[in-house]
Amino acid sequence: MVFLQISPMKGINRFGKRGKLSLRFIGPFEILKRIREVAYILAIPLVLTAIHDVFRVSMLQKYVLVPSHVLSYEALELQPDLSYQEQPVQVLNKREKVLRNKIIALIKILWRNSEVEEATWELETDMQ
Repeated sequence: MVFLQISPMKGINRFGKRGKLSLRFIGPFEILKRIREVAYILAIPLVLTAIHDVFRVSMLQKYVLVPSHVLSYEALELQPDLSYQEQPVQVLNKREKVLRNKIIALIKILWRNSEVEEATWELETDMQ
């Protein structure tokens, strides 16, 4: 059993940018067959049929069975490149960061993706 790595991307303005600690894993999935030393075929559910079932070892993480784990991935709308869009929910706070020569307007955005909620500070100009 292994977890599969996916890549979150926040909104249209942040497409292609990845923040710190942004790696996410879904699963666990059963390994059906080893193709080569670095490639495996996984038993993925019908929800993810748009994704090819052969994965490289670098995209997998070993799963240690723990009975209390309850993992869901059905709510994620994964794209064929194993990425998904996080949508902004609301603006929580606004502040101005004062540098030597300029003032930068920041807003705190609440992001939602399935059951996980995360808030980050973003540039106001990027979020417009």
